[in-house]
Amino acid sequence: MTQKVMPPLTALILAGFAVYCAAWYFGKINGDFAVLLLTATVVTFIYWLAERLYFAPQRHAAAQAASDALERRRTELLAQGVTPDEGALQMQDAQAFAQPWWLDWTAGLFPVILIVFALRSFVFEPFRIPSGSMIPTLQIGDLVLVNKFTYGLRLPVAGTRLTAGKPVARGDVIVFHYPLQPSEDYIKRVVGLPGDQVAYLNKRLTINGELVSQTSAPDFFDVSTALYYKQFDEQLGQVKHHMMLNEQRPPFIGGVQNFPYRDQCSYTIEGVTCKVPAGHYFVMGDNRDDSADSRYWGFVPEANVVGRAFFVWMNFSNLGRIGGFN
Repeated sequence: MTQKVMPPLTALILAGFAVYCAAWYFGKINGDFAVLLLTATVVTFIYWLAERLYFAPQRHAAAQAASDALERRRTELLAQGVTPDEGALQMQDAQAFAQPWWLDWTAGLFPVILIVFALRSFVFEPFRIPSGSMIPTLQIGDLVLVNKFTYGLRLPVAGTRLTAGKPVARGDVIVFHYPLQPSEDYIKRVVGLPGDQVAYLNKRLTINGELVSQTSAPDFFDVSTALYYKQFDEQLGQVKHHMMLNEQRPPFIGGVQNFPYRDQCSYTIEGVTCKVPAGHYFVMGDNRDDSADSRYWGFVPEANVVGRAFFVWMNFSNLGRIGGFN
């Protein structure tokens, strides 16, 4: 009975995964890769456990019975003076031990899926730069690695902290769940820590009343717009990094959304001043005039932080991009 039920049941489960991925790919749903990977790990583990405890012993017992029957048949043929077809007998013997397709595609994939799940959940997670908000530090199409353990290990999906880790530092480039749409991941630079007073007025950054050091650098040519922009070296905490400005853009911040702790921010024609609430961070893109960040949609809760981005491992259109960054 089990052998009849499992193939169609497995086909249904695999079809469910395929439909979910297709709906996500064509934009019909907001997919969650962490949930998908966790589900795949659990499902394949159940099959793997069932294979070890039930299906494999059952198959081996049936194979042994078939092997004994083949040996008896071989003995009978030899007794009759007939030479048995050893190749055919061996093929029948191998088929008796063979794992069916529905276990190949579930239990057989469990070790690989488990390794991917563990690495992505607790060590490194890949992230693709989808926009130019972090230019000049990161380019569109950069594939970066995100360190998942620097800030402490968390349970996948649930996000419950397992270890303390290091605190998020000013100047770190972090990947986080977008507060207004947690299924989406954003990447920005940490500017303000909990309790900081952050002001961005007339395109100059001030933290706790002190003007952030900013020195001129050679103009930056942005290949995505084919234009030159003013570039500066900025010192945030222990991190010195590049950032750029579009002199054609006014300092006024328009299109501000209604976000939690909105009353902690004050907007004027010159820019914005915010008091960062406890357990939150104020983040900005290095492309200051073309970045949707905390100035527009608010603070990043500590629980939304995925990890620290630190290395470009590939850019298929520019291999020279591979390497670390500040």
